[in-house]
Amino acid sequence: MTDIVIPNSSHPKTRYRDRPLHVVLWGTYDLGKPRTRILRDGLREIGVEVTEIHADIWRGHADKSQLGKAALFWAALRALVFYPLLVFRYLTAPRHDVVIVPYLGQLDVVILWPFARLRGRAVVLDMFLSLTDTVVHDRRLVAPGSFVARALWALEWLSCRAADRVLMDARAHGDYIAELFSLPSSRMAAVPVGAEPGTFTRLPPAQPHKGSARILFYGQLIPLHGVETILKAALSVRGRAHQWHLIGTGQMRSTLEAALGEGEASHITWEKWVPYTELTHAIAETDICLGIFGASRKAASVVPNKVYQALMAGRSVITRASPAMADTFVDNAGLVCVPHSDPEAILDAIDTLIAAGFPAMQSDALVLAQPAEIAAVLCKDVLIPLSLRRKSPC
Repeated sequence: MTDIVIPNSSHPKTRYRDRPLHVVLWGTYDLGKPRTRILRDGLREIGVEVTEIHADIWRGHADKSQLGKAALFWAALRALVFYPLLVFRYLTAPRHDVVIVPYLGQLDVVILWPFARLRGRAVVLDMFLSLTDTVVHDRRLVAPGSFVARALWALEWLSCRAADRVLMDARAHGDYIAELFSLPSSRMAAVPVGAEPGTFTRLPPAQPHKGSARILFYGQLIPLHGVETILKAALSVRGRAHQWHLIGTGQMRSTLEAALGEGEASHITWEKWVPYTELTHAIAETDICLGIFGASRKAASVVPNKVYQALMAGRSVITRASPAMADTFVDNAGLVCVPHSDPEAILDAIDTLIAAGFPAMQSDALVLAQPAEIAAVLCKDVLIPLSLRRKSPC
């Protein structure tokens, strides 16, 4: 028998027939997002055979919500051109056990569904985030009840039913999506986001020092991040005692520009862009990293990449308290969770971490953030059960 070895003692070995598990990744998924790379690389690391059938239509577009009509039109056109080829490649692909449709796959999974059924294969949609929730509820880019809002909801309602299982990053997020689209909880599964260890390696500890703390935030400046809360903390009398480094641009850029333009803010450095692979340089030069502080249901339901990344790199982190955070991490001195939308709570947490000497979360508490561990959870909880349930033709 061939073993799929699930790393770490918390996950026993799982035997799967007499050959390695074979998974197909299918669609127009976005490899610019760490989420998909982590799932793919983690599966390969634990011995799963992975075949990619992919058309890259999102290269260079990190924040899809900020795309203009022309860019969206060309992305849609490329997808329409590539779909027949993707379907042909799937129908002629070698025998496999499960198909994963990675993020951003809400339309992909609807296209794939009849062909996966033809081959008798289970389909897993890594939704990762909901377009309806993101565009309508969280970012408020379109009005609830509008044609676009209804169309997005209808697409996602259908895509969730075209998949045998829908993946989210945390159990609280899965509960929210199940509620939003009237899904049974059994259709949902939680697979952590984690971080890429090759990029976010453990750094030398932040050394206790006199004077101001160095505080870093990076992200796409979306409402979920709570940029206004961070700025209120940074521009307060207490906040001016520290050095703040903000990296990113996006929907809330005008809010940041206005806040920095209203008064003296020499203690705040803003960089509009830093390459992903160079973020560790910024993390290395900081004492404390910030997570998210938004008030939305989505903000309460996710554990963002940046939290895993900073913790893995060995930095203290402050982020909002939420069901998702409580379900993912046990109490640890290197992670301080505060109420959302509360700048004073952020400043209090900074004082706590300064007094504690900028503690880091221990590496063994971050096993769940490793790609191999994430893939092991995915295999044990989702892929192997679905594979065993399916009939075999091809």
